[in-house]
Amino acid sequence: MGVKGRGRMDGVDVVGRVDGRTARAERTRAAIVEAHLALISEGDLRPTGERIAERAGISLRTLWTNFKDMETLFEASGAEVLRQQDAAHRRISPGLPLAKRVDAYCRQRARLLQLIAASARAAQMREPVSEQLHRNRLTHIERVRNEVEELFAVELAAAGSGREQLLHALVTASTWQAWSMLRYGLGLGVDQARAVMTRTVGALLAEVAAD
Repeated sequence: MGVKGRGRMDGVDVVGRVDGRTARAERTRAAIVEAHLALISEGDLRPTGERIAERAGISLRTLWTNFKDMETLFEASGAEVLRQQDAAHRRISPGLPLAKRVDAYCRQRARLLQLIAASARAAQMREPVSEQLHRNRLTHIERVRNEVEELFAVELAAAGSGREQLLHALVTASTWQAWSMLRYGLGLGVDQARAVMTRTVGALLAEVAAD
């Protein structure tokens, strides 16, 4: 009986050790992602592994034990940015009048785009040589497309054969590339840039709403 009891205890101990190692590994990975995004938000748009490890309070070896390369770190950091966006996102009712939907949508898009501004600018620099950053951007675009399709379903349906063109125009007007042009190309403030986005989205939808 005593031997069996020790066996059960040994099993519990092993599970506890495994669970403890898993929890520590998750905390380490989370600290690395947090350090990566923090450095970017502070203006270091191309942080090296050495700087990320130093910021996370770990060794460079530990960094590359948890992430085999920068691509896997970009994947994890991209997932965290999406999580932050999801936490900040509020669903807009498709039943609202068009003008209110456009205003609410553009206000929220401006807020979410400002939330990811630093990481988006950093990704823009490295995307030409990073397949993962390209995949991250496509994920953001797909999310915008899905929201536009839900929120402006009536107007898109009214566009008939021009539906896909209208959808593409709306997505283009409210994704990072357009926002970057407004903010950093034209030098507009957040409110000014949002007003331009609202005018553009509103004008595109007004064409079909008037028919």
